[in-house]
Amino acid sequence: MEKRAAFITGGASGMGLAVAQALASRRDENWDIHLIDLNVDAGQNAKSSIKNAYFHQTNVTDYDSLILAYEAAFSISGRIDFVYANAGIVERDNFYEKHDLSKPPPRPNQLSIDINLKAVIDTSYVALHYFRKSPKSDFSPALVMTASCGGLYPSEFCPMYSGSKAGVIHFNRAISYCYHLEGIRTFVTAPGTIRTNLMNGEEWKAFPQHYFTPMETLVKAVLHLVDGGDLEDSKGRKYSAEEAYGLTVEVNGHNFYFRDGAEYCDEDMKDMMAHTGMKTQLARIEATKAKTNGA
Repeated sequence: MEKRAAFITGGASGMGLAVAQALASRRDENWDIHLIDLNVDAGQNAKSSIKNAYFHQTNVTDYDSLILAYEAAFSISGRIDFVYANAGIVERDNFYEKHDLSKPPPRPNQLSIDINLKAVIDTSYVALHYFRKSPKSDFSPALVMTASCGGLYPSEFCPMYSGSKAGVIHFNRAISYCYHLEGIRTFVTAPGTIRTNLMNGEEWKAFPQHYFTPMETLVKAVLHLVDGGDLEDSKGRKYSAEEAYGLTVEVNGHNFYFRDGAEYCDEDMKDMMAHTGMKTQLARIEATKAKTNGA
């Protein structure tokens, strides 16, 4: 049985832990599970409850710390096949709070942006390096990033959280083709409200309980993406294995749905945006180099 390795940020609790447990419990697959988290106690507890699990204390907002975690995971497993860029927090400050008008306001706490967007970008960027470094197999590497329903719909009380999650969705759409050229499948999930340690018990009471999304729905959707092949959502929308990459997957209730990006306003915009693509830009760069070398 071929060994595979998973690198899961925010892996000590919540969605990261649930996906890790599901992967480790598969009898027909052999996964090394690398749990990446800042919380040592939670990480050690999670490690002890999962087969073939390793815990790496990591500050995902610190690039050097993230690199050390990747290096440690690769040193142990000799490969990385699945990266779950899942670490995230929600802001708790009131963005609209009134301040003393006789002086400038304090800078808002942007830790949610640092973790939800910047760390996801770093995690995805470094994943590409270790996917390239890993031995080739019949399994195509998968990168799954966690966004939120708040990235699809505006969340008024936590606009920085909402903006960071929207950024993850668009980031995935931007990188998916280039990663795909190297045999790497990228996806982003946009979960509805799932009871995790993102908020405390009192905070969760503000949400209607009957609208919560079960954790098992999220786990099922993520594993569906990791497994690959032909994909189909809860409305019967299908993607063949060759097309199944770069998808935004909204997870709500007991269902998951493939969501499209914004439509082009007209054909002129569609043609113009094509010129921002890698093929066109790389050709421009090469032409500039050739002209400079020939001068």
